[in-house]
Amino acid sequence: MALLEVKELTKRFGGLVANADVSFGVESGEIVAIIGPNGAGKSTLFNCLAGHFAPTSGSVTFDGKELVGLTPEAVAARGLMRTYQIPRSFGAMTVLENVMVGALLHHPSLAGAREAAHEVLAMVDLDKRADVRASELNVAGQKRIELARALATSPKLLLLDEVAGGLNPTEAVELAEILRKIHARGVTLVIVEHVLEVVMRLAHRVMVLNFGKLIASGEPKEIVSNPTVIEAYLGRKYRA
Repeated sequence: MALLEVKELTKRFGGLVANADVSFGVESGEIVAIIGPNGAGKSTLFNCLAGHFAPTSGSVTFDGKELVGLTPEAVAARGLMRTYQIPRSFGAMTVLENVMVGALLHHPSLAGAREAAHEVLAMVDLDKRADVRASELNVAGQKRIELARALATSPKLLLLDEVAGGLNPTEAVELAEILRKIHARGVTLVIVEHVLEVVMRLAHRVMVLNFGKLIASGEPKEIVSNPTVIEAYLGRKYRA
């Protein structure tokens, strides 16, 4: 059984269908990327998986248990956690304190949460800035705080929403290597991303959403040469 199993998931907002009968599975240990144009339903899908939105219909099974109907906190406690496209750090708190917020999910004591947060900060190369106010970090730093706080919840699967968005090419490559290290520690990754260099570097499999529907799924090299994907998202520069 797949670690994450999504079956016929549909999400409607009045007359707008944001996700339409989306079905897929993610195996433990995979890195799966989800790409598609703006408005394709990628973030809505993440919100349904993480408990922020209730699907109109369909099911989401994680580690053999149904997630639909659970709160985001309960979903996180099960081992599925997400990040956000726009980082949501607590600016007046230190970098360490921000990450401790995530660690408190499984470490009820402050001492335990602090120790866990320090370990995570080392993984994302922020350990030397632990005592700096979060508001003092640039976009790349904010993205790493967001990643670290999610990682501090000890997830089995991380949903990463445009984690490379707003980064320069060097920062994006550095982040890809951090994600590779996180994956090597046993965390399954599902990434919504527009930065195709990151997708091509990391993903074992790529899924493509367009107008709320899953239109393609395959290895990265297959996806970038798929005529339907080129027409819907990638554009003419990817034509042979």
